Amino acid sequence: MEERKDFLDRLKKLDELKKLNMDPYPHYFPVDHYIHEIVMDPQTFMDRYVRTAGRVISIRFHGKVGFSDIYFDNKKIQLFLRFDVMKDNYDKFKKFVDKGDFLGVYGKVVRTEKGELSILLEDFMILSKSLYELPHQWFGLEDVETRYRQRYLDMILNSDVFETFRQRSRIIMEIRKYLDERGYLEFETPILQPVYGGANAKPFITHVNAIDKDYYLRISDELYLKRLLVAGYPKVYEIGKDFRNEDIDSRHNPEFTMMEIYESFKDYNDMMNLTENLIKTISEKVAGKFKLSINGREIDLSSEWKRVRMYDLLNDDGIDPYTITDDEIKDLLKKYSITMPVYSRGIALTKIFESIHEETFINPVFVMDYPKESTPLCKPHRKYPDLVERFELFINGIEIANGYTELNDPLLQEEFFKKETERRVLGDEEAQQIDWDFIEALRTGMPPAGGVGIGIDRITMLLTEKTSIKEVIYYPIQAPKNDQQVK
Repeated sequence: MEERKDFLDRLKKLDELKKLNMDPYPHYFPVDHYIHEIVMDPQTFMDRYVRTAGRVISIRFHGKVGFSDIYFDNKKIQLFLRFDVMKDNYDKFKKFVDKGDFLGVYGKVVRTEKGELSILLEDFMILSKSLYELPHQWFGLEDVETRYRQRYLDMILNSDVFETFRQRSRIIMEIRKYLDERGYLEFETPILQPVYGGANAKPFITHVNAIDKDYYLRISDELYLKRLLVAGYPKVYEIGKDFRNEDIDSRHNPEFTMMEIYESFKDYNDMMNLTENLIKTISEKVAGKFKLSINGREIDLSSEWKRVRMYDLLNDDGIDPYTITDDEIKDLLKKYSITMPVYSRGIALTKIFESIHEETFINPVFVMDYPKESTPLCKPHRKYPDLVERFELFINGIEIANGYTELNDPLLQEEFFKKETERRVLGDEEAQQIDWDFIEALRTGMPPAGGVGIGIDRITMLLTEKTSIKEVIYYPIQAPKNDQQVK
């Protein structure tokens, strides 16, 4: 494949550096202060000598004077180059330094005649020679496909993207802090599983050569975390990657980050309280506010988090879940372009509800009490035998969380799993498998419990006010490029 011209040009420069015994990739540079320390507290550093480092994002020369901006950790500072100060180093900088290079620099912190905070450069060291020209900084990186494929460039050139991913890290850190301070223990459960379960989804399949058996990338952490409740741990959680072989769109990525929390002796009411308090706390600590604006929608997390029953919402739509016929339900499925490989009355009503209502929930709403067919892992409702004690949290038209009063009756769990098997036989690839090891664990005895799964990517979308999951995942899955790539 054809080499890029800028690559070939910089290879020549690289060769010249090596001939002059200037190592373009040294092992170390003694940084004493980072750029952000200097620019956030300029008075402390004024007229002091500093050693710092960063990536060159601009260079401009005017005879015996030059200016260059270096950037690191989303902060930049200007280098002020004067021939009378730098001597031979001035010409070396002019000849060998390019945009994109990492530099270690030494000089005095000053302000130029125009008041620009700068480092009056005396000495420098190339720490990493960039062999590609960066896109022009003033235009950033606008091509969406390139942004996602080369996220490092996106972060270098778009400071808001850099901050989004910093916020993502802070969100996860604060979630862990919130749970750890309340006595929850984080566990790591298997990603490769002999039986996948915990959700209705198509799995990714792999093969374990050592035992010559197909395994699955997990679609949920649920069944292994519940085994820990059987063992006697009272409060457990996990933040980790799950994998579902599903659509790629603004809300879905086949590889995503999920948090699941389980607590003994609680129910779905407690899990709703936990979810609300957790999200409010993280919003205040990370976003610093409760009122968010996303694509023209105003969201107030400090407002009442309503709790409404799914069947009540359907009744408001003129759909009586108890009297509507199956033929009428099938007509509604056609109306809303909903396809089902295997018809199930309860699942059909759930999908119709989602089609009508999901995008209408802007401020937080807990939708409660789903048809029992909607999940085999949820405890039957204590008042309504045709329902289960399940909730979903919707904010900004997106499902954020899904929680249950957990099923701990091993005989009923086995019965529900067998019904899932019947659906699989009829062609529903998303129906769950029977996990006999999990049944064995339940037969040992699991205490009453509540559980909730919260999408970390979707929480990050919410708190960073983004409209697409691709904006908060470092490397979202992309279709392969068809054109020939340049090296």
